[in-house]
Amino acid sequence: MADSVRIDKYVWAIRLYKTRSDATDACNGNKVQINGSPAKPSKAVKIGDSISVRKGSALMSYKVLQLTENRLGAKLVPEFAENTTPQSELDKLHAPVETFFVRRERGEGRPTKKERRDMDALWDGFVPEGDDDFDD
Repeated sequence: MADSVRIDKYVWAIRLYKTRSDATDACNGNKVQINGSPAKPSKAVKIGDSISVRKGSALMSYKVLQLTENRLGAKLVPEFAENTTPQSELDKLHAPVETFFVRRERGEGRPTKKERRDMDALWDGFVPEGDDDFDD
């Protein structure tokens, strides 16, 4: 077995991304780091390296235990990579998303002019607490 593997292959193989192209795009977008430095898709990863992957607002961390170029079953992943993500980062993944959404029933179509004015008036009255930079 080789003593190093391409990072895009490795993060795909340990199931951090669904496809190789997703893994490559993440590397090109600076969402993957090896030992704290940004990793291009062809960067080699070795046993003992620390990998950080940005997933939404959370920064997931993994330690390389074994190398593989082949996609693994979910049960085998802990043998190849150890999840070292702090609990505070894991909590970010499950944090409720604070959005304000006006619900419209399916099939009602686009809002009328009056409905649009009513929605705009509702939005104008909504200002998040402590947000001084909110543009009107």
